[in-house]
Amino acid sequence: MTHPGRFITLDGPGGIGKSTTLATLAGLLRERGESVHATAEPSARPIGRFTRANADHVHGHALACLVAADRYDHIRHELRPHLDLGDTVLCDRYLASTLVVQRLDDVPEPFLLNLNADITLPDLAVILTAEPAVITHRLRARGAHHRFEHDPDIPAREVDLYRQAARTLRSMGVAVLTLDTSTLTPLRAAERIRDALPPPRPRNSGDTAATAETA
Repeated sequence: MTHPGRFITLDGPGGIGKSTTLATLAGLLRERGESVHATAEPSARPIGRFTRANADHVHGHALACLVAADRYDHIRHELRPHLDLGDTVLCDRYLASTLVVQRLDDVPEPFLLNLNADITLPDLAVILTAEPAVITHRLRARGAHHRFEHDPDIPAREVDLYRQAARTLRSMGVAVLTLDTSTLTPLRAAERIRDALPPPRPRNSGDTAATAETA
């Protein structure tokens, strides 16, 4: 299903700078007059809040199902409405993170892909990466946010799994931009993403009318 807006996702290992880069990108796009909606997963909706609060206690397939349930709820109540209005939607963590974090929890990729078979795919999936030693240093400076980040072997495993996730997304027809942020500032990363964005879709009269009625 097409929509007049653009859907951009940012994924990558913990401590890589996703939130800072997303906020910087949102500012750059707003400076040039775009309507931008920034969001994240787990979402701020009830299922997302429950998932975030219990991610250290619920494991494996059960957590994967919670993440997917939140994603479908997020799509219906937040992502699709903004995309239908023609907004550029930026999401901190999406399918690529599922294909990494849930695999760290021993959930096989085919199960995850089946679970997410009906989601809205991004117009551009951005994967931020870095050298494992750089990620480890950033995590120590920031502090761990979930159980995986206490494992010193996780950064290297995540980097490898994100490479695999990028290949999987491309096989699904998703455009993927991978940026090594080892020496890249959030501003420069945001500029690179901005320059790689697909052009806005042209609005037809039906889109305009729908927007006017919603406003």
